[in-house]
Amino acid sequence: MTLTIPGFDHIRLPGADGVELAAAVGGSGSPVVLLHGFPQTHLMWRHVAEQLADEHTVICPDLRGYGASDKPAATDPDVYAKRTMAADVVTLAAALGHERFALVGHDRGALVAFRAGLDHPETITHLGILDIVPTLDMWNVLHGASAAVGYHLFLMAQPPGLPEAMIAGSADAFFGSFLDAWANDPTTMPGDVRAEYLRASAAAVTSIVADYRASADIDVMHDQADLDAGSQLAMPVTVVQQDWGAQLGYDAAGVWKAWAPDLDHRLTRAGHFMAEEAPDEIAAAIRGLLAR
Repeated sequence: MTLTIPGFDHIRLPGADGVELAAAVGGSGSPVVLLHGFPQTHLMWRHVAEQLADEHTVICPDLRGYGASDKPAATDPDVYAKRTMAADVVTLAAALGHERFALVGHDRGALVAFRAGLDHPETITHLGILDIVPTLDMWNVLHGASAAVGYHLFLMAQPPGLPEAMIAGSADAFFGSFLDAWANDPTTMPGDVRAEYLRASAAAVTSIVADYRASADIDVMHDQADLDAGSQLAMPVTVVQQDWGAQLGYDAAGVWKAWAPDLDHRLTRAGHFMAEEAPDEIAAAIRGLLAR
């Protein structure tokens, strides 16, 4: 049985191109969509979503290829392009009657949110980003020995076949290693939640790899085209991340300022899974974003 956010309805909604997404929906008020990261499901938002639901309609989908959402075969690069996944989110929100909404993403979901902000500026009113830089910038800042922190990016960028076989052969060890290494406080992820992430990820190896593979190919092309065109995020943007700039030797706030003129850039002492480790901090950051 899929774990979901207590008190929220767990429903299926249309995405783009006939794909259906599972989503937890709760609360009432102006809409906020929360997108999860790797190797997780919408469940990662459980604490933040419950806080925001006091004032907002909170929508937490599983991305295509993850959790209980459809996992279409990657018959071409567009299937798991962040552009397509962003269209999923816009379509899903519209099915609930929301033509405009705030959007917050973590990790892979933040890459989808970034693309949605560029592709759908008339729809995304506010944009929150947790612990990433855009895809194009991500590849540019990973260099030398420090790039080892992102080894999985390079593994899943390889042609189909070997990455899927390697990961499927040791799925719990592979996905569990990130849950362990990226958490400053592992006690914030209870055993049943961790088990749900491992179960869901092991059942989605092929689609997860396809999502990452797209980020080494078509997503880079889309970001480069926007960079060349001078495209920027038109809405207020809040970025909360660990101090990756210091660790990898780049100006993280400067990277984001180039894309987001109306930027609130914050560093956190929480680990990568900050919505679970520091939900009060993240909920406060989201409320601050929505007030701008």
